[in-house]
Amino acid sequence: MSHRAANLPQLLSEARRWFEDALFASMEAAGEQPVTTAQASVFALLDTEGTTVSELARRIGVTRQTVHQAVHGLIGMGLLEQVPDPGSARRRLIRTTAEGQRVHERAQATIKVIESVLTERIGPAPARALRDALTSDWGEPPLVAAP
Repeated sequence: MSHRAANLPQLLSEARRWFEDALFASMEAAGEQPVTTAQASVFALLDTEGTTVSELARRIGVTRQTVHQAVHGLIGMGLLEQVPDPGSARRRLIRTTAEGQRVHERAQATIKVIESVLTERIGPAPARALRDALTSDWGEPPLVAAP
């Protein structure tokens, strides 16, 4: 990680990119199909029983069209499927296929290994402090007066 960034949001973004680069490269090296950041975000936010495209877009903070593209790419790869929503005849749910679940579980296991590498590099106390800070309740985003 370069640490060129001067503020916390930029540092957090660089840290996320470091994890994604490690994850994507490791998964591809293991023979898995390459995915985009948007596609990985879809996987991370899917409910077990399935999630609508609209709800995924809300959770990720992007447009429905962006999620739709990511979802259809993953459907084409055989990792996701669309199924009717039992609660509404008009909606469709997006959920993982058996292959998608296998890849997701492999990605989760890979993330744990990447986290252990980070812990070796920065030490257990800083790694624990980082996790504690990121899992603390930050409250609602503040509205501040811009200087």
